[in-house]
Amino acid sequence: MALHTNVGLGDFILMEKITMEEFVKNLKLRHEARQIYTYIGDVCVSVNPYTTLDIYGMDMVNQYKGREIFERPPHIFAIADAAYKSMRRNGKDTCIVISGESGSGKTEASKVIMRYIAKVTNVAQQDDIERVKDVLLQSNDILEAFGNAQTNRNDNSSRFGKYMDINFDFKGDPIGGHINNYLLEKSRVVQQQDGERNFHAFYQLLQGAPEAELKKLHLSRNLSEFNYVNQTTKGKSDPSSRRQDYTRVVAALKRLGFPQEATDSVWKVLASVLHLGNLQFEAKENEGTEIVDKKALSKLGSLLEVPSLQDLEESLTSRVIAAHGDVVRKLHNVDDARRARDAFAKALYDRLFTWIVAQVNSAIDPSTSDAYVANSTVIGVLDIYGFEIFGKNSFEQFCINYCNEKLQQLFIELVLQQEQEEYQREGIQWEHIDYFNNFIICQLVDQSHKGVIAIMDEACLNVGKITDIMLLEEMDRKLKGHKHYSSRRTEPTNKMLSHSEDFQVKHYAGDVVYTITGFIEKNRDTLFQDFKRLLFNSKNSTMKLMWPEGAEHISKTTKRPLTAGTLFKNSMLALMKTIHSKEPHYVRCIKPNDAKSPVLFDKKLVEHQVAYLGLLENVRVRRAGFAYRQEYWRFLRRYKMISQFTWPNFHGGDAEEGTRVLLEDRKFLKDVTFGKTKIFVRSPSTLFELEKARSQLIPGIVIFLQKMCRGTLARKQYKRMVAARLIWGKYRKYKMRTYVNTLQKTFKNCKSMKDYGASLAFPDPPKALRETGRKFEAMFMRWRGYMIIKKVPPEDRDMLRRKLLAWELVGAGSGNGGRQNWGLNRRWYGDYLSQENMDPEYNTTVQDIRTKDGVNNIIFSSKMLKINKFKKTSDRLLLISEKKIYKLDDKKSKVMRGENLSDVVGLSCGTKDDQLVVIHMKDKNDLVACLTAPQGQDWVGELTAALATAKNKEPFKVKVTDEIHCYMGSKSQTIFIQQDPTSNMPMFKKSKTGFMFTYP
Repeated sequence: MALHTNVGLGDFILMEKITMEEFVKNLKLRHEARQIYTYIGDVCVSVNPYTTLDIYGMDMVNQYKGREIFERPPHIFAIADAAYKSMRRNGKDTCIVISGESGSGKTEASKVIMRYIAKVTNVAQQDDIERVKDVLLQSNDILEAFGNAQTNRNDNSSRFGKYMDINFDFKGDPIGGHINNYLLEKSRVVQQQDGERNFHAFYQLLQGAPEAELKKLHLSRNLSEFNYVNQTTKGKSDPSSRRQDYTRVVAALKRLGFPQEATDSVWKVLASVLHLGNLQFEAKENEGTEIVDKKALSKLGSLLEVPSLQDLEESLTSRVIAAHGDVVRKLHNVDDARRARDAFAKALYDRLFTWIVAQVNSAIDPSTSDAYVANSTVIGVLDIYGFEIFGKNSFEQFCINYCNEKLQQLFIELVLQQEQEEYQREGIQWEHIDYFNNFIICQLVDQSHKGVIAIMDEACLNVGKITDIMLLEEMDRKLKGHKHYSSRRTEPTNKMLSHSEDFQVKHYAGDVVYTITGFIEKNRDTLFQDFKRLLFNSKNSTMKLMWPEGAEHISKTTKRPLTAGTLFKNSMLALMKTIHSKEPHYVRCIKPNDAKSPVLFDKKLVEHQVAYLGLLENVRVRRAGFAYRQEYWRFLRRYKMISQFTWPNFHGGDAEEGTRVLLEDRKFLKDVTFGKTKIFVRSPSTLFELEKARSQLIPGIVIFLQKMCRGTLARKQYKRMVAARLIWGKYRKYKMRTYVNTLQKTFKNCKSMKDYGASLAFPDPPKALRETGRKFEAMFMRWRGYMIIKKVPPEDRDMLRRKLLAWELVGAGSGNGGRQNWGLNRRWYGDYLSQENMDPEYNTTVQDIRTKDGVNNIIFSSKMLKINKFKKTSDRLLLISEKKIYKLDDKKSKVMRGENLSDVVGLSCGTKDDQLVVIHMKDKNDLVACLTAPQGQDWVGELTAALATAKNKEPFKVKVTDEIHCYMGSKSQTIFIQQDPTSNMPMFKKSKTGFMFTYP
């Protein structure tokens, strides 16, 4: 709620005392805390922060989207959303009127509103609607470049009025729009007040365009070379920012569909205006004038693409007068030529701006959308000049201030009308509110036959030389006695007014002194037909379109056009009619200081703006004796927790009865009035008490709701988990039955098969039974193993285990291919020497080994060809027991070397049929030998399995390779294994790195 803000009051209606001091004090308090928005009911007061605030992001948009205006702290988003919601709910056109003086942030406010509408619409992300939104936003860049300028009060002041209608389809998505522009301050093109600058577009072109573009337009970056932009030395801009602005404008023109030819024409017109300002005239000897710099004239002619330079020069130095079919050419003197030049420059820029607005309108024309219907709803956004009081106020300020008078009149009328209608609907007697009605000031300006505009028009229509002084005398004569008009003649004691030069209007916003000089000329807004014909005949098709009236024949007598004042008055009346037809929403902008500082707060300046904006009257009208009003059901929903009779829900009647019971329980009945659908609270103190009681109970309610919510969520989650577990269990059982049936069907006859089902593909399990599937497959493999092993005699099962171990170590199961033959298909005996006819010494040695070392069995024995560290070969005997490995002399059978099996760390062998083995020892004195096995038999696998079995779980690495690295006498050696078909016995040969072992 607006009441709940961090600092001060969020709504001025809640002030106890409606005074200027209290109003400004609350504004200052909130401004210092960066709370720049405050409400007056449903009117938003915005204070320019003069700094960037992080309050417009998507998170903030989501906080205000679809919410009522009082539900969140004050923000301009709430006004935009209220207008959008009202349009969608009621199917009625709405508008947002943004007002305030120059520099108060109106243009920025309108852009914020546009961006908000863009963000909350087109949730379906349709491309055509995104294009419309993009075009609407991009149009701001173009209009700001050509319609805004730097003034003494504002770096980006709108020098024209803008009213934009945004059309929406039935879904509430934007489908197009239309822009109306009012009174471009074209006099700024040729003359600016001290410290001010021309329109942004000129500087963006000169300081931002590429060098090639400037060369094509005969321009340079030096501003001092051009009379229309070198009139001030203050307020110089950053060229880098101008380059960015130029790039952005060019991109926007392209995005809006401006052809390249049209874009080039835009810059040509700007360049033409700059060159026009440099034209100088001098009097001829006889009569007439001539242009001094013909080169500048030539540049101008090439840019405007006129038929001939002579036509251009004649248009600047003379004029054609047509009367009754006769044509006379009147030569200008130097002053007339200068005035004609300036009028031509102003007209060029004005026509260009009008043409740009028309092009923008064609780009966003809603009738081109498939969703367009003739009576589609619209939201209007009015961003128009603020009230202006300068050191020297002329015709433009007079029109601008008249516009603000009409807006203030409309504002008060509509607010009063809304209040009266609400009181009438609710059956409450209307209380008269004293406020200043500025109708009399509007009448002073626009009354038929008597107003200032009518007097100016009459002066412009008179035949003969009519001067500004004569106009002022006529105004003094007709307006003498009007309490809001004065001059030095009607009020001789007013020393602020100069004789025959100034007049003063007492506006609702303050007294303004206007200088009469130039009023006649600016009201006439004279542009000779010669210029119109000249540009209509231009070879440039874009420029030709800007001057359609130039098609009239030179001899035709043209009608006198309406004056600028009358045209502006008519446009204001049409604008007021348009706003009257819509449901208005208001944003009232305030400038906190003239220094554009984010910290200063000028109390007098703010008081002046509060007074002329009529904000105190707005508070009084909105209050009308009541600080707060709300529908019964909303009121009850917000405050029902503060009474035991309405919490948690009221069941004793309707919302009105519930509201009555609540207020009676809290003893507030004397300070409220009951309407038909709303409750009206008189004093802010009652509302504060209601809010205080509510805020004390909210934390406990929130905790209670959190507890209930978390409990409900936890129970739902538990139920979902139980249900999921039940479903999962049923699903697994179903899948299990299906999978088991598949297994039974697949392996039904595998017991009778020769390979016990090894050739059958094991069915893939469902994803839910992958682990179970792996267990089933393991069970099947164990069953197959059992069925195979069952046929093996018990006495051969130990041999089978060793063969399996050999398959893993040196066979195909070793992972690197293994040996081709490792003794799989023969019977293993192990102790092969015991089967030979050995001499008695051998038997004695074996008996000594058993006795001395406590050995029971010789698990492997064989003859071998051994090579030592001296690279000599000899025949030896190899014995392996459960504990040790022995090397015996083959003749005397004496033990030459005995090593514990724990000192054996690995074994290496070849990949083919060779019987070479290298038993690796810890002491790096490896045993290198070739087993003497019968032809066709392989004992390497049996030896490897015997060693691995004897070592049990001790580390034992086996490597199968034809390039064996080993140590002999602690020296590293490499043995290469190679088959030699020409050899009939294995042998060792020396090599550079060790040995070469060959076998037949």
